[in-house]
Amino acid sequence: MIEKSKGRSIELFFVDGHPQGMKTATIPFQWTGHVLVINRTQLPKAMLRPEIERPGVYLLVGEKDDRPLLYIGETDDIKKRLKNHAAQKDWWSEAICITSNGEPLNKAHARYLESKLISDAIRLRKTKLDNEQSPPERTLSEAARSHMEDFLENIYLVLPALRYDFLSENRKLPALDYPQKIEIPAVSFVTMVPELRIPARAKLMDEQFVVQAGSGARLDWIGSEGGHTGYQSLFNELVDQGVLVENGDHRVFSDSYGFSSTSAAGAIIKGRATAGPTTWRVEGTNQTYREWEADQLEALPVEE
Repeated sequence: MIEKSKGRSIELFFVDGHPQGMKTATIPFQWTGHVLVINRTQLPKAMLRPEIERPGVYLLVGEKDDRPLLYIGETDDIKKRLKNHAAQKDWWSEAICITSNGEPLNKAHARYLESKLISDAIRLRKTKLDNEQSPPERTLSEAARSHMEDFLENIYLVLPALRYDFLSENRKLPALDYPQKIEIPAVSFVTMVPELRIPARAKLMDEQFVVQAGSGARLDWIGSEGGHTGYQSLFNELVDQGVLVENGDHRVFSDSYGFSSTSAAGAIIKGRATAGPTTWRVEGTNQTYREWEADQLEALPVEE
């Protein structure tokens, strides 16, 4: 979604002085947008803030039936809409309110953003939506559409910084333009579930460890209840999203998927917590990822 490779800075402000409380996020000098994150328990206090009365888009975040749930909407008055949702929806625990610090968003702008956000959430399938129907995309002038696409790009930049990844593209990150580009050799790594002999392949692509489409994985999570619950939740999410699809006595990746570490990728494939650096091996050799990584680090130029 984000194609530009320029550096950005995000300013986070903890309203209550701690990260668990109400917070705002902006991109100084680069974006007129303003993001306000509210815990539901803070609604009375949040209603006193001026930005809560602006038009914009909002996201309700919570859980229902032990599964993450998301609602995306737009409104002329976020304050009034949140009051209604507080009375009618009991599952949400956080609200993300997105408005403008500059020229206010009008109804057409907000509806365009809402349509785009819902469409991307449906496409990515990372979290179930409470409103599955994507509203029709609003017709905007060429200039207004360009402005809203820039606005949307910054929303996709800010949300992951606030630890909301339901609109983040995990398939592939944009290439970064470093002052001194370091070329990483194109290497494939392999691993498998031993007793099932299911091969899985992965590549380092733009700082992600990307398991390739068609790779095999265990049918079910077998790790202990006291194990890495984060990986177990991710396993279940990928099943729900249709990334891991059942194929006889195992699963396969229906699409290539990027992980933040070799251990995360290995855990999803083997259905239990796994030491990724020793689990993955360079394809066609017995060299582990850890050994290969050490060779790459050793080969880096020495600074004088």
